[in-house]
Amino acid sequence: MSFTLYFLRHGETTYSAKGVYCGSLDPDLTEQGQEMAESFAEAYQGIPWSGVFVSPMKRTVATAHPLCNRLGLPMQIRSGLKEIAYGAWEGLAPHEVNQSDHDPYIRWLADPGWNAPTGGERAIDIAQRSAQVIQEIQQLCPEGSVLVVSHKATIRIMLCHLLGIDVGRFRDRIAMPVGSVSIVSFLEHGPIVRAIADRAHLAEHLRTRPGN
Repeated sequence: MSFTLYFLRHGETTYSAKGVYCGSLDPDLTEQGQEMAESFAEAYQGIPWSGVFVSPMKRTVATAHPLCNRLGLPMQIRSGLKEIAYGAWEGLAPHEVNQSDHDPYIRWLADPGWNAPTGGERAIDIAQRSAQVIQEIQQLCPEGSVLVVSHKATIRIMLCHLLGIDVGRFRDRIAMPVGSVSIVSFLEHGPIVRAIADRAHLAEHLRTRPGN
């Protein structure tokens, strides 16, 4: 029996809808974001889950709650699944950061693996802390299906790390809209992708929301 990870990005927040940087900020889900969480629970409740591991932020906990509530699954909170810390850029739009902090921003765009947002985290740091969580999950749940509810940058970095892609390219190689699911199975020869950023479980009016 294979071991499979389902990476679920949280539902919409006011910050994701506006397209501004939101890492350490802790907004609630919007009404549409809650609907995304309910849609995931409806579509994926038939899977025999071995565990649910969740970032401690309100938006991820609220996204995991409908599934856990339906099935009586305990939610295991792990800080290693938190979003990248954007430091001084929190709550700002890309064009605002480009104007107010231009040189660090350009360095970060060129290689976020080794360059951090001002006062924030590098992708290699996120890869390290999230890899520790994945290793723990494999030890606790060596078989079956495990749900990981996390964030846009963090999931992209985890996928790059698992697939042997330079984590500094996470922004250039993988899209991760709100409410999307990415699936990776661990087989004899290592991780293999089953799906990336799938949103088939969402109604069209949710898939077309701005700022994803």
